[in-house]
Amino acid sequence: MKPFSQACENNREPILAILRRVFADRRRVLEIGSGTGQHAVHFAPRLPHLQWQTSDLAENHPAIAAWIDDFPAANLARPLVLDVTAPDWPAGPFDAFFTANTCHIMPWPAVQAMFAGIGRVAAPAAVLALYGPFNYGGRFTSDSNARFDRYLKEWAPHQGIRDSEAIIELARGAGLELAEDQPMPANNRLLVFAPAAQAVAG
Repeated sequence: MKPFSQACENNREPILAILRRVFADRRRVLEIGSGTGQHAVHFAPRLPHLQWQTSDLAENHPAIAAWIDDFPAANLARPLVLDVTAPDWPAGPFDAFFTANTCHIMPWPAVQAMFAGIGRVAAPAAVLALYGPFNYGGRFTSDSNARFDRYLKEWAPHQGIRDSEAIIELARGAGLELAEDQPMPANNRLLVFAPAAQAVAG
C-alpha cells in the first residue's frame, strides 16, 4: 500500500493555482523532498510544459516510485537521491524549484544547506516556490501552529516552525528575493522567490 498524506490532498489545488502562474515560463523543476510523491504526480501532468524531477533521501524513493507507477506522466522523472547537506546535488541548471513541508522538519543547518545547494544548481533566472508554516516577527500565526511547533519539538528537538525573515535571508544568499507570500490552507504559506530584478518587477 502506498503511503498517503491527507495534507497533500488538501493543499494540492491551492498550490497548483499559484504554480500554474509562477512556473508558466519555466522548463525544468527540481522538487526537493518529494515525500510520498503525491504532489509530483498531481502537478506534473497539469504542468505539461515542465520536466518535473523528483528527489529525496534514498529511503523515501519506494514511496515516490509507487505513486509514479500508479500515476505516470511523460514529464515526470523518477526520484534522484538528494541529501541537501551533501556536496553532490542533481545536475543543474534548474530554472524552478519546489519544496513543501521541509523547512520545519530538517535541522536548521540542513535548511541552510538546502538554500546553498539551490544557489549552486539554479539557472540565472530561477524561481523557488516554498510551501509550509512560517512565523512572522518571531510569532506564530495561529494557535494551531503553536501546537504543531510543540509537537514537532517533542518528536525531535531539531524540528520547528521557522521564522520567515530567516528564510528570506537565506534566499538572498542564493540570489533570490521574496516575490510573493501567498496564504494557503491550514495556516500555511506559499513563499515565491525570484531573482532580485524579477521580484521587484513582479
